[in-house]
Amino acid sequence: MDQLSPCHATANILSNTLSQDSCGHFSSDCYPDMAGWVRRLLQKPKQNSSSAGSSLNTKQSRSSSSSSSVTTASSSTSSSAASLGQLSPASQVSISSSGSARWAKSYDVCICHSNGDFEFVEEMVSYLESQTEGIRCFLQLRDAMPGSAITTELCDAVQNSHCWVLLITPSFLEDPWCRYQMHQALAEAPMANGRTIPVLKGIDRRDYPRELRCLYYIDMTRKENGFRQIKDTILRYLQELCRSTVSRIE
Repeated sequence: MDQLSPCHATANILSNTLSQDSCGHFSSDCYPDMAGWVRRLLQKPKQNSSSAGSSLNTKQSRSSSSSSSVTTASSSTSSSAASLGQLSPASQVSISSSGSARWAKSYDVCICHSNGDFEFVEEMVSYLESQTEGIRCFLQLRDAMPGSAITTELCDAVQNSHCWVLLITPSFLEDPWCRYQMHQALAEAPMANGRTIPVLKGIDRRDYPRELRCLYYIDMTRKENGFRQIKDTILRYLQELCRSTVSRIE
């Protein structure tokens, strides 16, 4: 005889008990559904191992699909962020294009200097004008119109230039015309970032003009490095000028 499991043995006992006659005992007729309900409950098929494995694989597949979706979304987000990080057309504007705001003035930079520093200034101007951007410099002894009033020429040079390099040397500090041109530049664009470019050569920091102490200066202790800083400052201002002009138009 096959050995019954504890659950099936219990079911048989309950079924027999409910099937007794009416002599003081319960009958299956009194509770017709109880025995059948217990049998159906115990005869419910159990989930085999292959079914459980299939269910697990389904869950893993769903998890993998969900992970793939997250990765795809993340990749899409990164791609969007990268495209947002690209420079806009306004930031890539060329300062040499025909419609550039650079051409609104005759010169990119006016070199304010003492006559005693002319040789050094010629070297600086040669460096700036030889750049691929072709920086346009106003040099008083070379570009001023003969016969014109000095004050007129100095004021016109300041007004017709985007930037002003102030070559501050001992000779500059003693020259009243240099101071005049310095004050004209400050009046033209007070506190304008990048337009007034003080350059110190051969003077102590304590001799730096009080009017300029709100501005950083370029130290010419190393000439090549100083020339490069002057060039970069001028070009940075021109780039910002052109970029802001395009932005306003758009």
